[in-house]
Amino acid sequence: MAESKEFDPRPWYLLAPSMLAIIALVVIPMSFILVYSFYENIDLAIDRVAFQFGNWQELLTDSYYHTAIWKTLRLSIIVTVLAAVLGYIPAYFIAMTKYRHKWLLLLLLILPFWVSFIIRTLSWIHIMGNQGAINGILMWLGLTDTPVSMMFNEFAVIVGFIHVFLPYMILNIYVSLEGIDENLEPAARTLGATPWQAFREVTLPLSLPGLAAGSLLVFVLTGGSYVTPLILGGPGDFLFGNLIYDAVVVELNWPMGATLSFTLLVLLGLVVALYSRLMGMNQLSKAFG
Repeated sequence: MAESKEFDPRPWYLLAPSMLAIIALVVIPMSFILVYSFYENIDLAIDRVAFQFGNWQELLTDSYYHTAIWKTLRLSIIVTVLAAVLGYIPAYFIAMTKYRHKWLLLLLLILPFWVSFIIRTLSWIHIMGNQGAINGILMWLGLTDTPVSMMFNEFAVIVGFIHVFLPYMILNIYVSLEGIDENLEPAARTLGATPWQAFREVTLPLSLPGLAAGSLLVFVLTGGSYVTPLILGGPGDFLFGNLIYDAVVVELNWPMGATLSFTLLVLLGLVVALYSRLMGMNQLSKAFG
């Protein structure tokens, strides 16, 4: 008869600091937000302690919020797909290049992180605005007599998102490609595979953990953003994060802001759970390993 194993508390001692940090910095604050979502807003920044479902009922019945959720998910998918397509090529080039100073290419990739997120977003006004660089070149070449409207629409929001989040995608894919044995593609070619077949059958599948991790990161960051639509978008280009900003900062309706915040947390959490179901969370460690 096999002896039962004795409980070993040592792993729990090692996990205790991180678990306490998660409880203190994530679980408890989010619990406060959930409780606050049941409060009742009486006037600007005046709330009454109550246990009522008025905020949740408004969220579930008002099509305005449903439209914002759909637009947020749709735009997040578009930005993620475009970032994956645009990011794979430079990531592959950096990983496979024989250039001696590869660190310089990585430095150029990281440089945008040294500039403020808001400044990088505002820069597109000077690029695509009516008096921006693109319109200046088009008018100088005689291709148009009047400025082409490229700002304050969904296109500008997508461009701004890709500009800001593309480095995250490239870095994740690069780390995954860098971990692939460089002899695998030549071996596939010696067995009769064309360069495209070797890439499709060997490199691409092995780089999927990095691609998936980058896609998850870009999707979540896009879904929770509000600055880029606020600066580059028009009145109808709001995302769910903009509704949270308006409820908390503009309307001072904190219970409704708490309701919207917790809803966004649940929606993005479902995406992470779906990723875990399809890919497994261990794939994230592989992407960075």
